[in-house]
Amino acid sequence: MNKKTAAPELSRRDFLGSSCCAAVGATGLLSSLASLRLMGAVANPDSGISVPNTAAALPTDYKALVCLFLNGGNDANNFIIPSDTTGYAAYAAARANLALPQTGLLPLSPRTSDGRSFSLHAAVPELSSLFSAGKMALLANVGTLAYPTTKAQYTSASVPLPRQLFSHSDQQVQWQSSVPDRPSTTGWGGRVADLVNAFNTSNQISMSVSLAGTNYFQVGGNVSQYAVSTSGAITFTGSTTSPTLLDGVRYRAQKDIFSLGQSGLIDTAFAGISGSAITDADFLNTTLATSPTLTTVFPSTTAANQLKMVARLIGAAAGLGLKRQIFFVQLGGWDTHAAQLINTAPTTGTHAALLSQISQAVNTFYNATTELGLANQVTTFTASDFGRTYRSNGDGSDHGWGSHHFIVGGAVKGGDIYGKMPTLTISGPDDVSQGRWIPTTSVDEYAATLATWFGVSATDLPTVLPNIGRFAKPNLGFL
Repeated sequence: MNKKTAAPELSRRDFLGSSCCAAVGATGLLSSLASLRLMGAVANPDSGISVPNTAAALPTDYKALVCLFLNGGNDANNFIIPSDTTGYAAYAAARANLALPQTGLLPLSPRTSDGRSFSLHAAVPELSSLFSAGKMALLANVGTLAYPTTKAQYTSASVPLPRQLFSHSDQQVQWQSSVPDRPSTTGWGGRVADLVNAFNTSNQISMSVSLAGTNYFQVGGNVSQYAVSTSGAITFTGSTTSPTLLDGVRYRAQKDIFSLGQSGLIDTAFAGISGSAITDADFLNTTLATSPTLTTVFPSTTAANQLKMVARLIGAAAGLGLKRQIFFVQLGGWDTHAAQLINTAPTTGTHAALLSQISQAVNTFYNATTELGLANQVTTFTASDFGRTYRSNGDGSDHGWGSHHFIVGGAVKGGDIYGKMPTLTISGPDDVSQGRWIPTTSVDEYAATLATWFGVSATDLPTVLPNIGRFAKPNLGFL
């Protein structure tokens, strides 16, 4: 007799993941499955989750935060460039073949100055215009910090440092959790959502919506992220809701099956999650279809397509019963170790193309919020793994630390550079090696300023940002 091969053991996680993705569009159901995967955060005694007293007066205004994550680590040293004679000469010498030509740079005229002059990359004229119009602020040299850190403290290891500095995965999690010195079960956007979710009048569609799949930023203890595509909520593959088509018949049959009583725990969980995902998708897509149509024309790019859907969801907020929304948008490709630019034409290449895409997409999105009459209620901000080295590696730049970011919106006190620009000198007072700048502003301070504008009280800030008490500026003033 042939010996039987033992069937491999299948974990509950593997079963749920494979079964659900086979039965339902994977992206749509992932956001529902995430609520099971992340339930441990609620029970975790170290999660620090608390819910505000709903008996208190609730705000009646609408607000949205849009996190634009530049995945891979943006070389912000070529986003904000020294433009005075001395500064540019030092920049060109240090960056070598990465240095952009001075001709074509977009001059900045900030309201305040540290005595140096700066310009923006030639590929971002739209962002330059937003800055000049007072709708965009720049935040200099921000990054993950466990405590305020000087070069002497870094060298002597006299203060705790963020875990696994210069590692993509670790720094992405730390930027999105704002807890760089210990493991965290939630993201700071998720903790904000937990606190302000009571502002909303309906919870059928989560206030935390991702256009880039699951992410750490929106993981909450109580509020789960909901992933949608650039065309709307994910529905059954190959099915429609039309009652006259065979697909429609199958669609209704699938809904009926999931509504039946189940005998097993896993069966019940699978049916409940799948049924809810179908109901939520129907509700969201119906609401989007009946919401006002935007006349703002978006470019057909990865970033713009995501932001276009964000604009549509913002326009549908009233129909969804939401007074607060948090969105996550992501663009990859920023890990520019090689081919960062074309040496014979340094304003072209990978980095310039990415910056151009972001500039056009963000500007169009701002115009869309203006069309909706909500420009003052929507704030878009960038985040990224880290900055990159000032020194060229020959064809690109390597993993750095502190980086420069921007914030756009009608409520932004724009036209200025916030924080402190580093001393742009290799082996200088802000460099730990190769032009890796020690951040002079923490992610905590950046996030606290955004959270405060969004409606988180000063007393609740430590719930969102457990380390905020270590830093001097819980409000950086750009909102």
